[in-house]
Amino acid sequence: MICFYCGQENSHESALCTFCEAPLKARRPQLRDHLFLEQCELPFSELSLFHTYDLLILLRLVREERSTCYRLMRSVQKAPEGIVIDSDTLAFAESDYRRYTARMRVIEGILIDRMGYKPKRVDDKLLASLKAKLENN
Repeated sequence: MICFYCGQENSHESALCTFCEAPLKARRPQLRDHLFLEQCELPFSELSLFHTYDLLILLRLVREERSTCYRLMRSVQKAPEGIVIDSDTLAFAESDYRRYTARMRVIEGILIDRMGYKPKRVDDKLLASLKAKLENN
């Protein structure tokens, strides 16, 4: 078995590279064809297998949805006095916002571990530059 990191040949029985001690059977992140907002609900162990580029796109989707939830929550809270809004509707809006905030923090945490920072904005310029770097390798 050849090590993904150093390229050294290793025996098939070993779990670690004999040269650099990297795990030989660990799955490495691969680019995905399609990403959906619902994938942010995956557990940490699965999200950590996402490629950094995919995590950035997922972070962008989660931040957009979180902003939408925030605007909805605020509009419900600021409804005129004549309009009666039940507490379940308000609780639902708040719980959605909190859920997407927590999911956003998980993804940002993984990105901090990989990149050393979390991007303030995930815009087309950032994604295009990262995509160009990936295509050059």
